[in-house]
Amino acid sequence: MESKERTLAAINHRQPDRPPVYVSLTPQVAEKLSEALHLPYEEPFDAMESARMSHMGLLTSMGVDIIAIAPTVPTNAPTITLPDGRIKNEWGMIFRNVGIYTEFAEYPLANASSEKDILEYPFPDPNAPGRYDQAVKMMECYAEKFAVIGDVETMFFEMSWYLTGMEKFLMDLMMETEYQAHLMDKIMNYIIVAGKKLIEMGVDILWCGDDFGTQGGMIMDPETWRKIFKPRIKYMFEEFRKVRPDIKIAWHSCGSILPIIPDFIEVGLDILNPIQPLAQGMDPVFLKKTYGKDLVFFGGIDVQHLLPFGTPQMIRDEVRRRIDILGKEGGYIIAPAHNIQPDTPVENIMAFFDAAINP
Repeated sequence: MESKERTLAAINHRQPDRPPVYVSLTPQVAEKLSEALHLPYEEPFDAMESARMSHMGLLTSMGVDIIAIAPTVPTNAPTITLPDGRIKNEWGMIFRNVGIYTEFAEYPLANASSEKDILEYPFPDPNAPGRYDQAVKMMECYAEKFAVIGDVETMFFEMSWYLTGMEKFLMDLMMETEYQAHLMDKIMNYIIVAGKKLIEMGVDILWCGDDFGTQGGMIMDPETWRKIFKPRIKYMFEEFRKVRPDIKIAWHSCGSILPIIPDFIEVGLDILNPIQPLAQGMDPVFLKKTYGKDLVFFGGIDVQHLLPFGTPQMIRDEVRRRIDILGKEGGYIIAPAHNIQPDTPVENIMAFFDAAINP
């Protein structure tokens, strides 16, 4: 099977010759892989989910079946470096560089309290010039042979607290503060426009996501999630399917989200990512047995301990075990549970690809 055919079979619960492979990398990992494989290093794109769509020349040469595209920073609002070295993006978020990653330094809506605060805030334009230029180029380059994910992850939960600060947003969530619904809906409408654009471009999967889980359970009570977030997710999915009724929709949530998996199925989710192996209760045997008829599973390979600290043989064994469990009757995209991190040895990454491509 070719990559696109293999992926379409898997996401439609048909048995492919092997599960399709998707991988995303941090820039540091892409750099050392490029050096090891004597391939040119590709600079990452300036996008909210940069790692998901970057380094595709390298990754397709290594054997992935799926590539990702996403909106990028527009030409009229580039990410800038401030005089003090901090970084400011088009949303007004300010970050400091702490080495491998950046961390939040200032939240532009840290003092928001009213609808007026949200209405007066200069939110980005989803149709700003240049927003989809890179996505168009990648579709032209890859879409005939490879399956394509359109990535609009980081939605109205995470983007909201990126703007206000997490502690404030969670406290205000419990207090039902006036501004919150307006903030979430403003972000949701941005995502809907961007998602529809990617669907119109012909992506095979639309990848949505907010992290509602932690290693030990959900960030919030499931009933709070059902009251505030579930209706918005349902509305978004309905809007996306107005463009193409058969679009496959994936959702990324790190951590343990067992209580709300049936809710996601109810609102029309097709694909669940990342099946974080060390999160409480996210057991592949249970998930496949309980939800395998309704959901495609996407991910499942541990990036916290196995990939960085395991041996190549341990990785090969675990990859094949996951395929045996999750890959029956299709319904599985094999992938690391997050971007491969800089502490992962090259030989371990190669072991993952070897076992995934030759199960």
